[in-house]
Amino acid sequence: MTAPGSETTESADPEVVASSGRADTANRSLRQIAWQRFRRDKVAMGGAIVVVLLILMAVLAPLLTRFFGYSPNEFHQELMDPLTGGVLRDPGNPAGGLDPLGGISPQHLLGLEPVNGRDLFSRIVYGAQISLLVAFGATVLCVIIGTILGSLAGYFGGWVDTVISRAMDIFLAFPLLLFAIALAGVIPDGAFGLEGNGLRVALLIFIIGFFNWPYIGRIVRGQTLTLKEREFVEAARSLGASNRHILFRELLPNLVTPILIYSTLLIPTNIIFEASLSFLGVGINPPTPSWGGMLSDSLQFYTTSPHFVIIPGLAIFLTVLAFNLFGDGLRDAFDPRSTD
Repeated sequence: MTAPGSETTESADPEVVASSGRADTANRSLRQIAWQRFRRDKVAMGGAIVVVLLILMAVLAPLLTRFFGYSPNEFHQELMDPLTGGVLRDPGNPAGGLDPLGGISPQHLLGLEPVNGRDLFSRIVYGAQISLLVAFGATVLCVIIGTILGSLAGYFGGWVDTVISRAMDIFLAFPLLLFAIALAGVIPDGAFGLEGNGLRVALLIFIIGFFNWPYIGRIVRGQTLTLKEREFVEAARSLGASNRHILFRELLPNLVTPILIYSTLLIPTNIIFEASLSFLGVGINPPTPSWGGMLSDSLQFYTTSPHFVIIPGLAIFLTVLAFNLFGDGLRDAFDPRSTD
């Protein structure tokens, strides 16, 4: 018995709730479901925001340096200590000692490079252009080669699969870093109609993309082996569809998601590889700024100018971390086994 004026609440039928949830899910496309999953992943959303900001920073580098910095190759040696190469606390009084912040000020947002006094903010921004250009270019090349060869191997099988799979094994066993160092060291400053850093960028894109395609090729091959046994492929084949039609109209659209996910995880690997080559002195030629080259130059100043080590290292770390978080979030969002 209930007191007057009180209201009773009835629990909802679990079957009704479950059926309404299934109906709501059925009314949404796979893309909408994946977007809702991705949006609920705050870590992945944070990574995506950082990735977008990095891309905008690289694209708008000339505009940013015009308003917030200086030319990346403009020297400010009047602000440097001629003995230690560090940034002076008071340029008018060398006896005042070194600036512990490395010259960080409203004029130089990230401080100054030792000895030469070049603006670190401008060099980090322009370094992002090099890193993202090489990483994206190599990833595109890798995806094109890996998708074509992986889908052919998985679809046709037989001797085609054997030849392509053995080629994958050979490329995977290739000492890529040693080959990249040797090739970058013997290529002259001008070749193939290119010269200077234009040639260097093209060479890095070719080396990284051409020799890394087996990683995505294996994934595409495995997905193709599964998809070619599905009903929609059998239906297309029974209607007389050609192999070209099945590959490009039936299989390729279903391969877009795994290719996209793996590409986002491949980009940070390529960024690290480019930074490693520049760090070893066989990447981008100075004075063009690159994060790896800046790290290499900073090693002799880590005691007097620690900011010169921290800032480019932090740029590489945050960029790689953001792409990894973004890629992991995409993988979880498109995973059909994930709960909505």
